[in-house]
Amino acid sequence: MIRTGLLNPHVLSLLARVRHTNTLVIADRGFPFWPGIETVDLSLVDDVPTVAQVVTALRANHVFGRAFAAEELHSANDAAKLARHLASLEGLAVTFESHVALKQRVPHAIGLIRTGDTTQYGNLILESA
Repeated sequence: MIRTGLLNPHVLSLLARVRHTNTLVIADRGFPFWPGIETVDLSLVDDVPTVAQVVTALRANHVFGRAFAAEELHSANDAAKLARHLASLEGLAVTFESHVALKQRVPHAIGLIRTGDTTQYGNLILESA
């Protein structure tokens, strides 16, 4: 029995298949369904869990080298919410690009984890080191 760390078997299974330079999408509650991409839905209610909480949990169990985020994240959220959201990416190289460009990366991802996050443009794509 797992006693600490990630407990969700679907998340563990998905993470086990993320190899060097593979990507994983951590999406907010409004992210569209993406046919052909394995999706683990962790959403419960608004902001439970958040993208940042999921990223923090994943980083404790896997090594990611960089992240991609929408540049609209900055203008669509207040400074406090933005700081909380980006704190989970500390130490990673982060590339900000248009939301449209970010979504073009999705079909190449190993999988997608959907959260209950309400942060506008809060979707992140993590690249494995």
